Amino acid sequence: MFLISTRNFPPELGGMQNLMEGLSNALLNHGPVKVFAEAHNEAENYDQNSNLNIERVAGLKIFRKYRKANLVKEFLKSNEVRASFFDHWKSIEKIEKNILEKTKSFCLIHSKEINHPVGSSLNKRLLKALDKADYVIANSKFTKEFALKLGIKNLTVINPGCNYPIPIDESSKEFAKNIYKNASPKLITVSRLDGRKSHQNILMTIKNLLPRFPNLKYVSVGDGDERKNLLKLRKELGIENSVELLFTSTEQEKVALLEQSDVFVMPSVVYKKSVEGFGITYIEAASYGKPSIGGIYGGEGDAIKSGQTGYLCNGNDLNAIYDTLIKILTNEQYVKLGANALEFSKNFNWGKIIKKYINLI
Repeated sequence: MFLISTRNFPPELGGMQNLMEGLSNALLNHGPVKVFAEAHNEAENYDQNSNLNIERVAGLKIFRKYRKANLVKEFLKSNEVRASFFDHWKSIEKIEKNILEKTKSFCLIHSKEINHPVGSSLNKRLLKALDKADYVIANSKFTKEFALKLGIKNLTVINPGCNYPIPIDESSKEFAKNIYKNASPKLITVSRLDGRKSHQNILMTIKNLLPRFPNLKYVSVGDGDERKNLLKLRKELGIENSVELLFTSTEQEKVALLEQSDVFVMPSVVYKKSVEGFGITYIEAASYGKPSIGGIYGGEGDAIKSGQTGYLCNGNDLNAIYDTLIKILTNEQYVKLGANALEFSKNFNWGKIIKKYINLI
């Protein structure tokens, strides 16, 4: 029996949600799994179609964390649990260490949520919470090095697993064809629209690339705070015909667009306190044979082997983004890099990743 306590879980969308779902389902191959997750309007349908035993916790946020912690503690006391997994230091914070000693405990860290000044109240809280876990799992070598500077101990690097590739239905393939039409090359980003993802700099680079690649098409899939700014910038640059901003899409439509693209582009930067801890979307793109262009500031180096499965560049530097795209598009270099990326992505199959956890139990 395994226990998962998470603040992030489907049907809510996002990278963390996909990570916790993938971890939970991978554990099913080694025993039953009990999941304590946040309530969601569409949870009933998801939960009924899942093989997981999911218990949802509702209520105001301030009370919900205590309610969930109490449920987790009661479950640990009443059941033989091989290992417990927590998605965030706040998920383990309210669980007493003597209760956790009944099981092997893992707490995952990702980068942004631990980024608090050394000695601050939040830093002290997270250090106290993470000290309860047998293993603190960093999602990349970058996150591990970052965590060490903040005073976090017992660190082990296990990269996230990837849920892809998945089969794509014909209607979604047609949807992607209608978006791209006869464009070449085809570039794509799948992410939230926030300052960290460099969408603004990508759009300005597209403008500069069009004289050389007049049939280029760039598709952005995702929504967020930057929506209005990006719509305005696209219009100001006069690139409406070359840039498609899709704020909503199904999972099938997203992967169909990935499959039919040529290059995944997301040269992330540091934005406020946020930095790319790993970048599972680079691996998702790789699973469909697509190379990626990522940033240089975070953990992208674990997900992209620069010069082999894509390139890393400075997402703050328009010249660097432009030069990197020219390099990957010239002589269809992306085809070779994409083949390498596909092979590399197999290292992130959940069947392989979960064994790294099981070996620690």
